[in-house]
Amino acid sequence: MNLHFSNVSKPVAKILDHVLNGDELSKRDATTLLKTDGDDLKAVMDVAHTLRLASKGNTTSYVVTRNINFTNVCYMACRFCNYGKSKDDTSAELLSLDEIISRAVEAHHRGATEVCIQGGLHPDISPYFYQDIVRSIKTALPDLHIHAFSPFEIYYGARKSRSSYKDFLTDLKLAGLGSIPGTAAEILDTQVRRRLTKNKLSAQAWLEIIETAHNVGLSSTATMMYGHVDSEHHWADHMIRIRDIQKRTGGFTEFVPLGFVHYDSPLYLESDDVRPGPTRREHIAIHAVARILFHGYIDNIQASWVKLGPQLAMESQTFGVNDLGGTLMNESISRAAGALYGQEVTADEMQRMIHSAGFTPRQRTTLYGDVKPEISILGHSPLEERSHWQEQQIPAWEVA
Repeated sequence: MNLHFSNVSKPVAKILDHVLNGDELSKRDATTLLKTDGDDLKAVMDVAHTLRLASKGNTTSYVVTRNINFTNVCYMACRFCNYGKSKDDTSAELLSLDEIISRAVEAHHRGATEVCIQGGLHPDISPYFYQDIVRSIKTALPDLHIHAFSPFEIYYGARKSRSSYKDFLTDLKLAGLGSIPGTAAEILDTQVRRRLTKNKLSAQAWLEIIETAHNVGLSSTATMMYGHVDSEHHWADHMIRIRDIQKRTGGFTEFVPLGFVHYDSPLYLESDDVRPGPTRREHIAIHAVARILFHGYIDNIQASWVKLGPQLAMESQTFGVNDLGGTLMNESISRAAGALYGQEVTADEMQRMIHSAGFTPRQRTTLYGDVKPEISILGHSPLEERSHWQEQQIPAWEVA
């Protein structure tokens, strides 16, 4: 790979030359690249795009999925989140198994190959509620992939059932769970987590649960929430921890950066030192450096169109991103934090946005396999005829 860095600072040019020669990024070098701007950042973007083309070609993928957030009742009181309610709140909700199945069936009829299921940590659910959800959906829809339950939910369910992580995850897999979302990672740094979540799920516990999931045969995504009380060295350390697990397990399907949504977040509203989410430069740097840092280990870098907005998500394909995530159909958690973009795009809207940036769209399965031709769908959603790609002031959020 030959790129010229004539207008680039010597330290950044040296790091990028080493990358193009096959060297891994160290934490120090990743931190340097995450701080870049101007010509230096443009060079980072060019290298990220070169590596993207080398590993994934000109194709950008997406998955047709429905998010099912089955309860907004949660007593964890994470300070970045405005979703959790008391069970006595007038807006408290806990979906029945019948309603969860109904939403999964509707998604299947609309062409979804996946349902992504997550919810708050409700104090009254049965220790076996998570297994019951999976088993009930698989009974109704044997071929539908169930991508469900964050490491925080795994932690909670294992404690309620007095099981080890391994046993709890094994039981979920036997019930039909296909993979888990690598959410609740936030930033894998103890001091930052104390500000965000009071360290209720420690970085070590998150890492242990994820690695255990991989070891029992459940793949996962990997995420990072950035733009609050964190900085570049936290991002670099977080990504290297993810890379280290991938070297051991190979269980991550993709890396998904998730920008902090500050608008209605208690963390932002009640603190003077919390940033109002990431800047455009930070969004670009993180996605580009992720491509470089994970090259050869995690081939799929996903942009969250709900977090970035449609325009930047489209542009991200030119600086390392090869996946635009899911169509969602429904999403509740990010909307509660005040994000500004709609909660659904349709498959044809995804395809148009990918095409408009000069890339070839590909509908994929959760685990990046090919979708059967008879399942692959186009066309507008029967629920919404307008385009959600327009930058309207619609509260929305995403859980990856």
